Amino acid sequence: MPFTFSKARHAEGGLNRETTLSTRRTTASARNDKWWKIHLFRGMINDVRRRAPYYWSDWTDAWDYRVVPATVYMYFANILPALAFSLDMFVKTNESFGVNEVLLASVLGSVVFSLFAAQPLVIVGVTGPITVFNYTVYDIMAPRGTNYFAFMCWIGLWSLVMHWILAFTNACNLLKYVTRFSCDIFGFYVAFIYLQKGIQVLTRQWEAGDTSAYLSIVIALLVLMVAYICGLIGHSTYLQRHLRKLIEDYGTPLTVVFFTGFVHIGKMRHVELLTLPISKAFFPTTDRSWFVHFWDISVADVFLAIPFAILLTILFYFDHNVSSLIAQGTEFPLRKPAGFHWDIFLLGLTTGVGGLLGIPFPNGLIPQAPFHTTSLCVTRTVSDEEDETNKGHTRRVVDHVVEQRVSNLAQGLLTLGTMTGPLLIVIHLIPQAVLAGLFFVMGVQALEANGITLKLLFLAQDRHLTPRNDPLKGLRKKAVWGFVALELIGFGATFAITQTIAAIGFPVFIMLYIPVRTWVMPLFFTPQELGVLDAPTASPFTMESVGGNHGEMVEEEEEEEEGGASGGVLEETNDAELGQARPRSRRRSSYVSPEQLELDNLARA
Repeated sequence: MPFTFSKARHAEGGLNRETTLSTRRTTASARNDKWWKIHLFRGMINDVRRRAPYYWSDWTDAWDYRVVPATVYMYFANILPALAFSLDMFVKTNESFGVNEVLLASVLGSVVFSLFAAQPLVIVGVTGPITVFNYTVYDIMAPRGTNYFAFMCWIGLWSLVMHWILAFTNACNLLKYVTRFSCDIFGFYVAFIYLQKGIQVLTRQWEAGDTSAYLSIVIALLVLMVAYICGLIGHSTYLQRHLRKLIEDYGTPLTVVFFTGFVHIGKMRHVELLTLPISKAFFPTTDRSWFVHFWDISVADVFLAIPFAILLTILFYFDHNVSSLIAQGTEFPLRKPAGFHWDIFLLGLTTGVGGLLGIPFPNGLIPQAPFHTTSLCVTRTVSDEEDETNKGHTRRVVDHVVEQRVSNLAQGLLTLGTMTGPLLIVIHLIPQAVLAGLFFVMGVQALEANGITLKLLFLAQDRHLTPRNDPLKGLRKKAVWGFVALELIGFGATFAITQTIAAIGFPVFIMLYIPVRTWVMPLFFTPQELGVLDAPTASPFTMESVGGNHGEMVEEEEEEEEGGASGGVLEETNDAELGQARPRSRRRSSYVSPEQLELDNLARA
């Protein structure tokens, strides 16, 4: 194995900060580079150099059982919300987009990124924000008589150029400023988009009558309850562990299958329930070819597509990269390097191809991307021998992640198979109420793991019953309230703007969270408070592609001095399994925030 992780690395979900101050140095790139030196293509080249040695192992490492449930789970977790999004776009774009367009977009994203990406764990498909973008563009351009697909094609082509400019100029280095603050706001927004879409699906059920609508509500809530209970069982201490994992891995897809048949039992079979509209296998929903006639548009509209492409590029730059960051978060002990610049180049390619095919533009999915990494985690049992209060107790910790490309590729190929005639007929049998329930499941799961939710739960707790080791307990209560209030204001503003015709501009709005966190919030919160309330999204190891996290310090020491390596530090060991020689020297990274660095300097003074 190329890297080893200490027990503290698993327990704390990050790299050890207790290191010698005198050995801290800034990263070489940060020391030597000037801000005006762009170094074209350097980020992409470095990404490929770092990831290429692992390409073969990305396939051989897939010989692990975790790949099977991860593939099945991600197939359903990706395709079912996508089908629900297709219903939303089908209604709001006058049947311009349908099931086949959305399925093909998911296939395009999964095949390209599983085969060529530097971050193959990231699931790529049709998201809630791009759904909002698509029908907002339709609302603006359709009344003008503009050819909608040709206009969307030019948006995709202009956006391709802009994505490639970002990749060539190493623009992903700005990701070092992205922390949990921005990611939690955006994740909270996406979770509520799922819940909103579920409610919207249920409101359409009144078209089939009151009985159909009320039965649909019951079915949606039952789907939510059963799928959620399956998740609870997976993390409980009941039943045997292999049975718990079986229920957790396959509970959601089996719930969808069960309730699709459940509606045909007893008197319910006489109730007409709305199902998902489909089209001919492998054909577009409307009467057109797959290749868009992008020349059937005025020159003025070609250039009018540029500001829309700018907004789309901003959205994808943030959305896709945040998905990548969360899928490779500090809680996952990853061993293979990331590559953000190369992946943004691939995203530009899929955006341009998506425009030419007349399909929704695919990008990284939240919460599916982190769910994929979670489903590939292999756990082990450890005992709390060192903790006197819990001596003799055992707990499960993540030992490693099965980092490979097969599960992403396999779920994409399964999605391609879904476009065949027989499976489209099966999809047509799924009631819209089941899809609404699945929206609720995805939304609730995303909210549960969100940092805003966890802070709100802390604030709602009886402080006398709050565990002593809770890091939030040592902070001023008004600091926690203030931080959460800023997050909720950011979420509320983003959600509100997407409910208006100005929704097309919400990508610019969400980008403002980054400078607010970096330069404004330190004026109102102490370094200690920000150190607890916020944190880097990914570890320095993952962030090496973009020059490390903001304020990252790198320790360098010669191999001969390795005797005193402290626990929790990422250590390079013999890479015999990958055919790589051991380096003569090693670099150890530990994250130190700018606020913490300021405190350290004061302490030394």
